[in-house]
Amino acid sequence: MQLIKTTRGATWALRQVRVLRDLGVEVHVVLPDGEGLTSEYRNAGAAVHILDTDIASLKRPAAFLEARRAFRSLVDSTKPQLLHSHFVGTTLFMRFAMGNSGPKRIFQVPGPLHLENLITKQVEIRSAGALDFWVASCSATREIYRNAGISDRKIGMVYYGIDFDRFRTVSPVDLRSSLGISRDAAVVGMVAYIYGPKKWLGQRRGLKGHEDLIDALGLLKRHGRDIAGVFVGGAWTGAERYAEQVYRYGKTVLADSAHFLGNRDDVADLYAGFDVAVHPSHSENLGGAVESLALGVPTITTNVGGFPDVVLPGKTGWLVPPRQPYKLVTAIEDALDRPELAREYATQGSLLVREKLDVNKNGRELLSYYQSIA
Repeated sequence: MQLIKTTRGATWALRQVRVLRDLGVEVHVVLPDGEGLTSEYRNAGAAVHILDTDIASLKRPAAFLEARRAFRSLVDSTKPQLLHSHFVGTTLFMRFAMGNSGPKRIFQVPGPLHLENLITKQVEIRSAGALDFWVASCSATREIYRNAGISDRKIGMVYYGIDFDRFRTVSPVDLRSSLGISRDAAVVGMVAYIYGPKKWLGQRRGLKGHEDLIDALGLLKRHGRDIAGVFVGGAWTGAERYAEQVYRYGKTVLADSAHFLGNRDDVADLYAGFDVAVHPSHSENLGGAVESLALGVPTITTNVGGFPDVVLPGKTGWLVPPRQPYKLVTAIEDALDRPELAREYATQGSLLVREKLDVNKNGRELLSYYQSIA
């Protein structure tokens, strides 16, 4: 039984469910509503149950108690061998709702963000009991748990894979023609939702680092570079006002050289129009680096989270420190000034991610982990 807190994102969880079903696993999925991707889960062969299990949504004690009752009843009736959560909020709910009873429980950690704050890290780890296990989805996350004293017996390692048969370029988009960009201009692209800053974590900029790339491109323009920034991805739920601030900032710094395309369903085709893809996140799992590398696009990322698993300096791309636009400038210039080297890095990166992050391989690895603890 998998607990998923959203039907509007987390497509990596849907891909995983598809593979598990193909491998013969009976999968029940608990979703907060019947919208968005719900029909896709049903089409994948999962049994869908509608119940909000994100503890952040259950602020009133009465709401939590009602959800707890409904969840325990669901577990009693379906009798899953394992409970599998993909988010901090659903993990805490799962643990508090079940206590020390029921099947074993897995938290597949989608990224290290909550582990980078002492309070949220301690709350999550200390809420775990004898029935709880973890599956890291990047090396950095696994090391944080190890350093916190969690034994290797309790920690698996499985990436959230990509379905490369579905994610491929079909009709490459000529961004220069469609956006009116000069043929001589370099196109630097970024694909990411816009998340608002979490002020309780001390953030002043969103964790995807949009403003950092805008600043870097502004510096490049002042250096005399003919360059255009293409930003794909709109506001994540609740970040609409912040996204408008990012749009305004981009136009202030870059004027007509900033192009915000919003949410698109042709991302693979858009990547074909990038000379360089940049992922300037402040915290991340593997993020969009997997997609840009898989499609053979020269890739620059920050040195955070899971990026170093696939972006290997001098081999598959460029790593720079987070929150330092000047470092991004140096990497972007290097990639643009040495196009043959950049293409070679991208080729090697494509081979690496297609070997490491094939969703079918990752699904088999997860099933093996299920069997090892069930």
